[in-house]
Amino acid sequence: MKKISLNFVVMLALLAGLFAFTSSRSGGIQGKIIPANGVEKVVAVSGKDTLTAEIKGGNLTFHGAKADTYLILIKAKSPYKDTSVENVAVIDSTITDIGEIKLLK
Repeated sequence: MKKISLNFVVMLALLAGLFAFTSSRSGGIQGKIIPANGVEKVVAVSGKDTLTAEIKGGNLTFHGAKADTYLILIKAKSPYKDTSVENVAVIDSTITDIGEIKLLK
């Protein structure tokens, strides 16, 4: 009986600890680079946080973005020019679509 009571108390303590913390849900950013072969690297910067995009066929995706406002920096391959997208807002647990970004020569 004592062992059952002790197990019950331990379970309650673990559950209380679990609910004591609010989980931070992350969101993401997605978009498309045109032309697809013109991009070298894409990063998102917010304060001290920097995320690197996953790029497949010109489609870019940032995973695990905290709710904040980001600056997207696009490093282009020659002959294209580097570019950026400012004030990209990520809201808790949502995916922000920045649309198509056309690289200029």
